[in-house]
Amino acid sequence: MILQRLDRYILKIAAVAAIVLLVGLTSVIWVTQALREVDLVTGKGQTVMIFFTVTLLSLPALIAGIAPVALFMATLYTLNRLNSDSELIVMNAAGVAPHRLTRPFIVLTIATSLLVAWMSLSVMPAGFRALRDLITLIRADFVANVVKEGQFVSLDSGVTFHYREKSGDALLGIFMQDRRDPNQPSIYIAERGRTVEAEGSSFLMLEKGTIQRESRTDSTSIISFERYALNLSALSGEAAGGAGEGDGDGVIYKPRERTTWQLLNQDPNEKYYQFQSGRFRAELHNRLSAPLYPFAFMLIAFACIGEARTTRQGRAFAIQAAILIVGAVRIGAYAAWTASVRSGFAVLLLYLLPLVSIILSVAVILFGQSIRPWLARLFEPVTAPIAALALKFRRA
Repeated sequence: MILQRLDRYILKIAAVAAIVLLVGLTSVIWVTQALREVDLVTGKGQTVMIFFTVTLLSLPALIAGIAPVALFMATLYTLNRLNSDSELIVMNAAGVAPHRLTRPFIVLTIATSLLVAWMSLSVMPAGFRALRDLITLIRADFVANVVKEGQFVSLDSGVTFHYREKSGDALLGIFMQDRRDPNQPSIYIAERGRTVEAEGSSFLMLEKGTIQRESRTDSTSIISFERYALNLSALSGEAAGGAGEGDGDGVIYKPRERTTWQLLNQDPNEKYYQFQSGRFRAELHNRLSAPLYPFAFMLIAFACIGEARTTRQGRAFAIQAAILIVGAVRIGAYAAWTASVRSGFAVLLLYLLPLVSIILSVAVILFGQSIRPWLARLFEPVTAPIAALALKFRRA
C-alpha cells in the first residue's frame, strides 16, 4: 500500500512536469512558426481564422517531436527534486531499490509513447494533408481575388504569376514561370484563364496559349493548346503538373502527407514513388520508430541520476551527461532519417539507436554498481576534457 502511494506521488510530480513542459515548449515553437505565416493575412488577404487553421495544423508534428524531450526533462526534474529533498535517500534507506522507482515513470512513458504513436502514425499525416489542401485553396483564392493587375507575384518557391487585366471572373494576358525544377523550367502563356474547383482540387483553366519547356540539352520545346487545366494543387508538391489534354497528372501528395496505411501498401508502379522511393522508405520507418524514443530518453535520464547522490558525488555532471547522451541520440536519429533516403542500411539505425539506449540504460539501472566504473573508464577520454572545462569556468 505504501509503495502504491509512493508510485502515485512520483507519478503526479512527473506527469505535471511533463504536461507543463510539453505545453510550454510546444507553445513557444508554435508561436515562432506562426509568425512566419503572418503573410497569409498581410500579403495574401486571408482571414485570421485561416491563419490560425494553417498554423494549428502543424501542431501534431510539434507534439510528436517535443513529447519525448518533455518526458526526458520531466524525469530529470522529478528525480532531481526527490534527491534535493532527501526523499531518494530515505527511500533507499527504507529498502526501496532504485529500479523499483521506475514503475511510475514507465507508466508515464507508455502514455507518452502512445501519444507519439498516435500523432506520428495518424494525426500528423492527416494534418499535413489538410494543410496541403487548404494552401491549395488559399493559392486559388489568391490568384483569383488578391493578385492585382499587372503585378508579378510569387505563388510558390520558384513560381511567378502575372496577368494583364481582369474581365469578370476571367484573367486576361496570363504569364506564369515555373523554375522549381532547374533542369526543366517552364513558361505558361495564355490569352485568358479562370480558377475552378473540380473533385476537391483547384485548377487554373487556361485558354489559347503555349507552354515553353527547356531541357538539359538547352533545347526548347513549345506546346500550343486551346484549353489547359493547370492543377494548383500540384504547385504545392515537389513537381508541377497539369491535368489538361494529353496530361493526366493529378494531385501528387508527398510521403509525409500520405497515411501510414498508404505507405505500407504503396503501389510500386506509381511514377512518383519510383522517383522518390527513398523518401517513402525514410518517412515510413521514421514514423514506426518514433514511439521507441520516449522509452530511450526516460531510461537514459533514470540511469544517470536515478540513484541517491550528494552534491559532492557529481550529480550536476550526471545531469549534463544525460543531456549530452540524449542530444547525441536525437542528432543520430535525425542523421539516420536523412541518410535512409539513400541507404536502406541507415533505416536500421532508426531502430538501433533507441533500442541500444534502452538496453544499456536498463543494464545500468539494474547493475549500476558494477557497470558504472567500467563505463566511466570507457568514456573517460570524452568526459575528462568536459569536466576540466566545466571546473575552469566554475573557478572563473
